[in-house]
Amino acid sequence: MKLYTCSHCNNLLYFENSECLICKHAVGFDAGKFSLITLENNKQGYSPISINKQVFRYCSNADFGTCNWLIPVAQSSPFCTACALNRTIPALSNEKNSKEWKRIEIAKHRLVYSLLRLGLPLQPKINKEDVEGIAFDFMADSSPNERVMTGHDNGVITLNIEEADEGERVRHKLDLGEKYRTLLGHFRHEIGHYYWEVLIKDSKHLEKFRQLFGDEQKDYSQALETYYKTDTPANWNDFFISPYAFSHPWEDWAESWAHYMHLMDSLETAWSFGIGIHQPGVKITITNDPYSIANFDTIISSWFPLTFAVNNLNRSMGQADFYPFIISAPVIEKLKFIHEVCRVGQVG
Repeated sequence: MKLYTCSHCNNLLYFENSECLICKHAVGFDAGKFSLITLENNKQGYSPISINKQVFRYCSNADFGTCNWLIPVAQSSPFCTACALNRTIPALSNEKNSKEWKRIEIAKHRLVYSLLRLGLPLQPKINKEDVEGIAFDFMADSSPNERVMTGHDNGVITLNIEEADEGERVRHKLDLGEKYRTLLGHFRHEIGHYYWEVLIKDSKHLEKFRQLFGDEQKDYSQALETYYKTDTPANWNDFFISPYAFSHPWEDWAESWAHYMHLMDSLETAWSFGIGIHQPGVKITITNDPYSIANFDTIISSWFPLTFAVNNLNRSMGQADFYPFIISAPVIEKLKFIHEVCRVGQVG
């Protein structure tokens, strides 16, 4: 994520801001230019201050306080690139649902930002049978016996909105023995399943995928049943980014994909803020936007010292590690493969 400032008063802005808290100018995100724009209201709509040639309006979900993305006034769709992917949202007459949906949209917009930065194909799913295209269903349990399962199916990503409840998410995290569980992590994992179908399935990359991750033709349901019934080998982190990645090649891909997105977005933030580590034996300056770097070795060489530094910052605050994972050499090769596949799969 980039560093944004108000172009009127130079106040620092968060990606989610819809108003500068100092000068009170409206601000909105232009996904076409990856810019958070300071705006002034005129008769036609909203224009960047001092530039009246461009005219925008806010996404319709701005009315609910869940989106600050801008749409050119000439565009007919009421929704921005991120919100156009929604197929189902929870009933907003329920105040709890409304609060949880807002948390969900914050995470989803960051997901979409990263996908746009990667230059990957990103379009709403029109027909249920279509392989390409993405649709999000954000749903609540209808009863204790009818649970909404978070997951991916043919481009449709379903999320149980209880994942936006911090208490419930922590409970699931402890029950499943996970080190790390976040809304954004869920999105990055599930979207990984979608991009396996778009970028790997029936492609020239499939053979290399099988060399690194294994044969995805292995029975998926049986593999998950075995995973939940048996103990994961003690040396799992010699080959996998997480215990769950051990269960099946598809899950190994999705877990690795999520971590690839973690590191790319975090390194972009570090680069944008000018973060570096300058100590004897460790001198790292992140001088380039990671999304512009072709050589993954350059990217990963910055990631290790950055996570060590931020883990120590978290520990200084009495918090759990920012990045509680060990990246082994085989995992690096998987992440490198994902980086190469993404660059080949860029559109435009």
